[in-house]
Amino acid sequence: MANFTAIYDACVLYPAPLRDFLLRLAMTELFRARWTDHIHDEWTGSVLGNRQDITTEQLERTRQLMNQAVPDCLITGYEELIDSLELPDPDDRHVLAAAIRCQAGVIVTFNLNDFPADIIGRYGIEAQHPDEFIGHLLDLNPGAVCNVARLQRQALKNPPKSPEEFLDTLLRQGLAGTVAQLEDMIELL
Repeated sequence: MANFTAIYDACVLYPAPLRDFLLRLAMTELFRARWTDHIHDEWTGSVLGNRQDITTEQLERTRQLMNQAVPDCLITGYEELIDSLELPDPDDRHVLAAAIRCQAGVIVTFNLNDFPADIIGRYGIEAQHPDEFIGHLLDLNPGAVCNVARLQRQALKNPPKSPEEFLDTLLRQGLAGTVAQLEDMIELL
């Protein structure tokens, strides 16, 4: 059963391979993953801005499937905290407010400079790069994380990927440490 909560920042939910990996990890119950509708709006807006081949309807379906896959993932009631918070980028205050509201211990983000430790630490929260976050999960339960990677790789059909090709995909997502650890278990992927 999960003993800590992590909030996913929008930047780790796009591109799709990282989102898929993080969602599958959330379903292991090693931790409790959370996000908000505002975070959904941010990552889907980025996709729509960069990919004219993807429709709003497709992203709405992905959003609904994400919310269904991870029980009680949506955080509400955080909005009144936003204006009282200060961060280098005021547009990130909603993420910190949501993390405070749901008592998250971790914000998983690529934008570590946007969540300074001296500010978010006051609330018992730490910002972690997704590679660091997954590395901690590997330390906690390497078998579960390896199984997630194997299931994600096996789900890829168009085109299918070998274990090496799958690890290359994770490497392109900025997960060098994760890939190094999974390479030691490549026969299980």
